[in-house]
Amino acid sequence: MITLRNRLDDYLKVRRALGWQLVQPAADLRQFVSFLEQEGATTITRELALRWATDRANVNPAFWARRLSFARLFAKYVRGFDPKTEVHRLGFSPTAIVGTVPTFTRTWRYCD
Repeated sequence: MITLRNRLDDYLKVRRALGWQLVQPAADLRQFVSFLEQEGATTITRELALRWATDRANVNPAFWARRLSFARLFAKYVRGFDPKTEVHRLGFSPTAIVGTVPTFTRTWRYCD
């Protein structure tokens, strides 16, 4: 039986063969797969991906979004092998669920 960890190794090989380095995404995705294994999951669900992406408090919501985007791309790959895999829609924001509203500082540049 092929596990999610096997799928991750294959996914990283494919992406690296296409020229991506994937240093941080690979580390985060290994944590994601470990989280799924601890939960006893054999498939990726939206709920599990969101729980993993937002499991750290007191961080910038952009951190959650980045982690969720890594999980989303991996889930899209896995879905080709396992149709039960759930993938978040593009543009989904974890802050919409968690209820945190990010604040941004606008930079104004004036040119003569």
